[in-house]
Amino acid sequence: MNIDMQYRILLAEDDPNLGMVLKDSLELHGHTVELFENGEKAWGSFSKDDFDICILDVMMPLKDGFTLAKQIREVDYRIPIIFLTAKSLKEDKIVGFEIGADDYITKPFDRDELRVRVDAVMRRIFLEKNPPDETLHFEIGDYTYAHDTRILSIKGDKKKLTTKEGDLLRLLAQHKNKTLNRDVALKHIWGNDSYFTGRSMDVYVTKLRKYLKRDDRIEIINVHGKGFRLIESI
Repeated sequence: MNIDMQYRILLAEDDPNLGMVLKDSLELHGHTVELFENGEKAWGSFSKDDFDICILDVMMPLKDGFTLAKQIREVDYRIPIIFLTAKSLKEDKIVGFEIGADDYITKPFDRDELRVRVDAVMRRIFLEKNPPDETLHFEIGDYTYAHDTRILSIKGDKKKLTTKEGDLLRLLAQHKNKTLNRDVALKHIWGNDSYFTGRSMDVYVTKLRKYLKRDDRIEIINVHGKGFRLIESI
């Protein structure tokens, strides 16, 4: 099982020098990093983009890391969050973990430590969502989908899916020709079934339909009042 993957990372750090050092270090290991110097800009990007993990400095202008994390948790309960902070007080760490932090790194720290902690958090999240006995490879008409690498393939062409695209396709494939309950998918992928996350899932279903259009036998249909069904016609 391959779980050493490349991630799309939201990095919010108001120190430009430290921010660039961390961004360069993470990108050197294959990750894609979007760097923001304050919480407002980071929130603006998070609310309309797809990230695998958030790394948030606690003390930032316009919107601090704790406030930003609370907003993120309201729309995505499951996305991993790592806090970076100069504060070493136990009370501050407790606040961070109560908000829903997956890890908490006190400055100063070695940049390799951050990379290792990112890998550790993502590996744990992957294994929680994908127990060893679960199938990770799927045949969908002429397509194959490998969930451990998030690669969707057809006739030699490969498409790397985002985390949410991949998680949703895996659920649909697991329920192939059966109805995937909308609430089940929302709670599994986003951690809640709010109106906002529901609209977000509709966007991802549209994306998957586009990715799967090369095989006419494959269709994702809406099941009114229930959810979605991935149909593979014979």
